[in-house]
Amino acid sequence: MLTAQVEPYADCIGELMELYPAHWEELALNKDKVPLAPMYEVYDAKDAAGEIMLVTLRSAGKLAGYFIGFVGPALHYRTCLTLTLDIFRVLPEYRDGTAGLKLFKAVKSEAQRRGVQRMFVGSKVHQDASILFQRLGFEPVETFYSCWLGGESW
Repeated sequence: MLTAQVEPYADCIGELMELYPAHWEELALNKDKVPLAPMYEVYDAKDAAGEIMLVTLRSAGKLAGYFIGFVGPALHYRTCLTLTLDIFRVLPEYRDGTAGLKLFKAVKSEAQRRGVQRMFVGSKVHQDASILFQRLGFEPVETFYSCWLGGESW
């Protein structure tokens, strides 16, 4: 049975680090040019400031998924406490059910407990999770585009 819970980031970083390479392999763009190299010191500082929200999915104690987001006032709207998705993942073997719904319902509950007023999430086009977000009541508000500029000309 899958359970979703809020956990301290510092307590889980070792487990997360073990899963990041597969997450990167599945979702990252420009892998031949941009290696996985998280700035753990920035995460540690945000965690120390109370700005990280980690919600995990576990199956028999084993990490089956995670959501990491940043909580703070929006840069343009200082009076609006905002939760912004950093990364999330449900391991492939847990994707055939309601794991994503369970994860994000726990995220929503924790965000509300913290007084968050607005939440932003996103989805990779090549691994689209939009249906999950729509089922949870999110509305599409913006589209991001990417272009590799490292040495190439238009």
